[in-house]
Amino acid sequence: MEKLIIALDVANADSAKKIIDELGDDVVFYKLGLELMMGGQYFEIIKYLKRNNKKVFADLKLYDITQTMVRSVENLKQHQVDMLTIHCANDEIMRSVARIKGDIKVVGVSVLTNLDRYDLVAMGFDQKITLEDLVEHKTKMALEAGLDGVVSSAQEAKRLRKTFGNDFLIVSPGIRLNEVIGDDQKRSTNVFQAIANGSSYLVVGRPILLSSNIKLSAQQFIKAINEASTNS
Repeated sequence: MEKLIIALDVANADSAKKIIDELGDDVVFYKLGLELMMGGQYFEIIKYLKRNNKKVFADLKLYDITQTMVRSVENLKQHQVDMLTIHCANDEIMRSVARIKGDIKVVGVSVLTNLDRYDLVAMGFDQKITLEDLVEHKTKMALEAGLDGVVSSAQEAKRLRKTFGNDFLIVSPGIRLNEVIGDDQKRSTNVFQAIANGSSYLVVGRPILLSSNIKLSAQQFIKAINEASTNS
């Protein structure tokens, strides 16, 4: 399984295509998020990726009433997306999406990796509930509803594997080789920790996209992932 997912967190299609072309055969899986969506060329990039035999992770974090969610996912299915994020919502919403998702792997967003416990308290969550407990609770809901897995920091992945086993996906953002100046990811981890903890896919954006040589940087991540997978 190709574990590295490159986050195409860029403003427009030209920037995205340049990255895809430069990385060539080294990278198979790409994440397309809200920034690219708002550039107006989202589906053009999906078509471009598919023409180049790449996989598409539509990181749209959908969250709405049941019928809107169902109709949105039905529309997205025609674009050959491989993976999609929705927020972990109530049972009805997640089960309804799971029933109609087809071949799309749908993963539920547990707690965003740029949040910590202080943020959760500020958002109104019970102070007695730890961040780790909340991630576990949302994962339980997502899996029982029939989703394919969750988006979670690799810091929580080890606990999730111990609790729920290996038969589901854990997609982990905030993966680093070295410290990133100005990093807004409060629960970041390195490649070796993420693989050891059981993350299925590692999402990497700025550490590669902001490097002086993105191809070399991607190759360094791939090498680290392969080494960590061999030793795990």
